[in-house]
Amino acid sequence: MKRATGILLAAIALAAGLSGCANSSTNPAAGGTEKTLTVFAAASLKSSFTELAETYEAQHPGTKVVLNFAGSSDLATQIGQGAPADVFAAADTRNMGKVADAGLADGEPAVFATNTLAIAVPAGNFAGISSFADLAKGGTRVVVCARQVPCGAAAATIAERQGTVLKPVSEENSVTDVLGKVISGEADAGLVYVTDVRSAGDKVESVPFPEAGAAVNSYPITVLAGAQDKEAARAFLNLVTGAEGQSVLAGAGFGAGRK
Repeated sequence: MKRATGILLAAIALAAGLSGCANSSTNPAAGGTEKTLTVFAAASLKSSFTELAETYEAQHPGTKVVLNFAGSSDLATQIGQGAPADVFAAADTRNMGKVADAGLADGEPAVFATNTLAIAVPAGNFAGISSFADLAKGGTRVVVCARQVPCGAAAATIAERQGTVLKPVSEENSVTDVLGKVISGEADAGLVYVTDVRSAGDKVESVPFPEAGAAVNSYPITVLAGAQDKEAARAFLNLVTGAEGQSVLAGAGFGAGRK
């Protein structure tokens, strides 16, 4: 009986200890539960939104921003299938429209930035790419985004308007994957955003082309209808659309949004 009682008391003590560990690991400083804000954002926003997430966390102690970056079409599909998210920032209005039309957006999406395409080439530009037309030259290894992705739709629009037939060696699901192919030397050129070229630094060179003005992408952001904390989600949206967020985005090469 004494042995059984001892075992029982030890088990209770162990359970209490584990319970204490669980509470302290949740939020050691406050002893409570840390909030999580989940943001789905287009791949081209990675650098800017990572910085803005850090700013938001500093301004809202106890809240952790979890960022999910991917092609806008993939993100819209995930949201449509019920993936838990609080905020969605897309690289075009078409994919945002899919979410809004399904009743998954809380309010009217706000356009917070614009972006245009540029040709990224490996450092040294050994293929001698100097224009959009050069991308159609035989033997040129060109990589683009798939057409359902905003950067791919923009590239297709420009090609059609210019009567240029592109024969890419690869079509990727996000602009960062296109950039990666160029950086690794798997492509002579890739159609990415001007912001991606800037973020890559000296890993690539940029070949601007005037035709890019024919397909300027608008970036909308919205709080999602299924957001667990709409007030927190709205605060993140306001950070992005406000002066501080606009300054960060401008520094990355994005054009201004509109209210």
